[in-house]
Amino acid sequence: MKVDTMRWVDHYAGIPLCFLLKLLFWPVDWLRRNQKTPSRNVLFIELSEMGSAILADPSMRWLKEQDKALHFVIFEKNAASLHLLNTIDRDNIFLIKPDNLISLAISSLKFLVWCRKKKIDTVIDLELFSRFTSILSRLSGAINRSGFDRVHEEGLYRGNHLTHPVMYNPHSHISRNFMTLVRASQSHPQQPYQKEGFEEEIELARAEVSSDLTASVITKLRKLYKAFEPGVQRLVLVNPNASDLLPQRRWMKDRYVDVIQSLLTEYPDILVVVTGAPGERSEAEGLRQQVNHDRCLNSAGTFEFKELVPLYSISKIMLSNDSGPPHFASVTELETFVIFGPETPALYGALGNSTAIYAGLPCSPCVSAGNHRKTSCVDNQCLKAIQSGQVLDVLRPALDANVIMKAG
Repeated sequence: MKVDTMRWVDHYAGIPLCFLLKLLFWPVDWLRRNQKTPSRNVLFIELSEMGSAILADPSMRWLKEQDKALHFVIFEKNAASLHLLNTIDRDNIFLIKPDNLISLAISSLKFLVWCRKKKIDTVIDLELFSRFTSILSRLSGAINRSGFDRVHEEGLYRGNHLTHPVMYNPHSHISRNFMTLVRASQSHPQQPYQKEGFEEEIELARAEVSSDLTASVITKLRKLYKAFEPGVQRLVLVNPNASDLLPQRRWMKDRYVDVIQSLLTEYPDILVVVTGAPGERSEAEGLRQQVNHDRCLNSAGTFEFKELVPLYSISKIMLSNDSGPPHFASVTELETFVIFGPETPALYGALGNSTAIYAGLPCSPCVSAGNHRKTSCVDNQCLKAIQSGQVLDVLRPALDANVIMKAG
């Protein structure tokens, strides 16, 4: 199902359904208003963003330390992101199929049955004001429901089904917002919103690197470049793609070409590996042909998702649009450089060893929780303002540092 179709359904069908459910459950909520149910089986709802599943991992691990049984529901196509750190057992992950309205409805009904089999008592809705996830949360059977409340914002109505409402803080990184949701779910509801804070820094765990998968990655790289030897050539990963959710995040292809050509000229020991999903292979090939250099490789569709961690682990740096790969790389030591435009790194920057490249125009960020991350902008000056030379100036110190250390 197309993203805009899902937004349309969520708005025009979601709002009346949320209202009807509020009326239907009002007597039950009134009778249970003083009921306290211990939290044992916790369900996270995050359907549409693979990167958010990584950003929520510190919160999930905090709950795991409290001896809670963790569960997760996510769109089928995004489930691989949960397997990078394996915080949640695969048997406790439910996949919803959003291919069309029928598959969405059938898998959602199966999900409600699954919740009762798993005896879910607590739901943490990580989505930003989605009516669909609010409905899933309400119908899950969970007594404790933590999520973002609209406060007095207009147009964000989602039924007021929360027992532990949290005010979304647009001035705090999303990982800290997620942690507030989780901690709220484990405490007595505070009126009108959760007020208890925390001082700890948010840190990601590191993924285990499989030696077998690393060998597989090296074999595939040698098929692309026969002379590749780890430790001899340094890998520079380039991710020029962004999801269809927000195509305005894509930096200009001709500027990627300029950057890649300059790096290959200045650093004779690097291989530039253009990454991407199988469906992005033709675009990646077009970029490779424009670069026109034997040390620029098209790997789109070459590596399985499970091979990303070993690929990142043997690479030197990554240059990427604001999308999933920098978040996936944040579970390794890889240094990433991320080009931001319609969104802000203050809220969505990767938690790992990451540097944001951001023009910070007055109109940026133009997407937010309030507009469901949709913008009508067709002239992304926020990215056009970032020149090739500016990006090169940011990348060079990371590549020069390695050369200096070798020389020393």
